[in-house]
Amino acid sequence: MTRFISRRFAVAAALAGALVPDPSLAQAPTKIRFAFAGRDLVATLLDNPSARDLVTLLPVDLNIVDYSTNEKIAHLPRKLTETGEGPFADEAPGDVCYYAPWGNLALFHAGYRYSRGLIRLGRLDGGVEHLRVRGEFPLRVERVR
Repeated sequence: MTRFISRRFAVAAALAGALVPDPSLAQAPTKIRFAFAGRDLVATLLDNPSARDLVTLLPVDLNIVDYSTNEKIAHLPRKLTETGEGPFADEAPGDVCYYAPWGNLALFHAGYRYSRGLIRLGRLDGGVEHLRVRGEFPLRVERVR
């Protein structure tokens, strides 16, 4: 039995193929560097509105301080967008987050639990040992090229 493809089906298939993104054209994940106390930490950002908004501030010089027993925080010069914010699971040391109510970055070096207003921006690529250095330090945050 011979099968014929309708002209309408052929055009629809061609258009659908044109709309599928070419994986070879996909952008590499955005990486940023946190430099403080003679140490560099690199993080890979998620592709979300808040992370993209953070990149628009870079490079930026801040201060990083200890907060509680499980994180370091740094206040940003302005608030980031909260578009797309919502609860997330699988919280882990090494997460880089934005805490919207206070307008600060939070870099976790120990376990934590999601709380309202926390937006995950990405994860540190290496260990969290450098975050355990106690104290307040000048912090440079910049995009890795």
